[in-house]
Amino acid sequence: MRKLNMVVNTLDKKAHINREIYGHFSEHLGACIYDGIYVGENSKIPNTNGVRNDVIAAFKELKMPVLRWPGGCFADDYHWLDGVGKKSERPKRINAYWGGVTEPNSFGTHEFFNLCEKIGCEPYLAGNLGSGTPKELSDWIEYITFDGDSNMTELRKKNGREKPWKLKYIGIGNENWGGGGAMRPEYYTDEYRKFQAYARNLGGSHLFKVACGPSADDYRWTEKLMENLNDTMVDALSLHYYTVPTGDWEHKGSSTKFSDAEYYGTISRTLQIEDMIRKHGAIIRKYTDKVKLIVDEWGCWYDVEEGTNPGFLYQQNTMRDAIVAACNLNIFNNNADIVCMANLAQAVNVLQALLLTKGEKMIKTPTYHVMNMFKTHQDSENVYSFIENEKVGEGGEEIPALSYSASVSQNGHLNITIANCSLTDEYEISCRVIGATASAATGEILTGNVHDKNDFDAPTNVIPKVFGTEIKDNVISLTIPKCSVISLVVGFSGFKY
Repeated sequence: MRKLNMVVNTLDKKAHINREIYGHFSEHLGACIYDGIYVGENSKIPNTNGVRNDVIAAFKELKMPVLRWPGGCFADDYHWLDGVGKKSERPKRINAYWGGVTEPNSFGTHEFFNLCEKIGCEPYLAGNLGSGTPKELSDWIEYITFDGDSNMTELRKKNGREKPWKLKYIGIGNENWGGGGAMRPEYYTDEYRKFQAYARNLGGSHLFKVACGPSADDYRWTEKLMENLNDTMVDALSLHYYTVPTGDWEHKGSSTKFSDAEYYGTISRTLQIEDMIRKHGAIIRKYTDKVKLIVDEWGCWYDVEEGTNPGFLYQQNTMRDAIVAACNLNIFNNNADIVCMANLAQAVNVLQALLLTKGEKMIKTPTYHVMNMFKTHQDSENVYSFIENEKVGEGGEEIPALSYSASVSQNGHLNITIANCSLTDEYEISCRVIGATASAATGEILTGNVHDKNDFDAPTNVIPKVFGTEIKDNVISLTIPKCSVISLVVGFSGFKY
């Protein structure tokens, strides 16, 4: 067992960790919305206004801060008027992006905003720039937020909602460099300028406007946007980056059948997002210190499960995904000066999902449990942390063994999260705390074989367990097993936030 030293300085505060960094994403894709979140009012599955009660409870347990909808690629083909009014009269469309299946529009604006109210999270709308119009976007915002005398207000009331909803986050277009119109950054920037001008603040709202930012390491896209926008027009750029184990989009690899070398390759590729965040952030900072990054699509993307619709992107979720989730969240925490929100793709049944459903059954994935363990960081202050790390790997892939971050909450607790990415080595860590006297610590651990997963026959195969530590002379001693994620909450005596 290797012994490593760690230090956390509670007095050296780096940046505020917005709770929205622990956000999520729901697209009209596969069984994310239909049969995942929404089953309809007449379903035998217990529901509230058509939304599964078990899903609502799971989202609330996470303290889900923000939920992005309706896409994704689907957003730039979505016309919001299709999804309001009597469900029997809503038009049926083709979901051209995801499997060519029928989109019934049963889940629309009212259903989404009512769900967000039920959960207690902020709605994050992805507006249609690709095939929509500025007027369509303007009308949608008015329908949602305005309480005065207007046709859109009357229509909302006719459709059953008397008072307006609250709306803060509005994305203007999605992946417009690709499926959202195959645009050049110069052209998209002009379109964005036009659309955002009609995204008006109504009903006391102040919209936080998000421009379609880069794919992965497309730094030219970021440069061109920042050259032609200013911080009165845009509050953040989105960044999309998916972890593809093989690096080959045609043959991405299996979610459950993979070698140790493929595992290390997966973690190596997921860690690349930190370099992208810092480089895109540096470009933004050349122009302004007000504009932020929102990583509103991130996670693992594998080949779909055998026997499932290839357009539905259904995949299983193992301890590998738990490690990926922990690494990404630690990176977002440690770069909270530029990252103000992140949205895991996706919430239910799609890609690196939180939840999987099958009829009346629902399971929480290892990724869900990591999100739940890390929620103590929400609205805390990221503080300096350092571990004497070492490299591990196989097959030419080498990565740091440990991923970590630390924060101090308003209640005075210190939050420490660590992922041991090694498949072979455990570590004995001595963590010295500076700036406060540690009095007690509680912890959780998620661990197992890297291929372990939860399924409908064994839904609790991978779950957090109590993790013990010792504190002496302000040093926290802990042993972190191979392939594991831990979360510690450390109490202080006499500490002032």
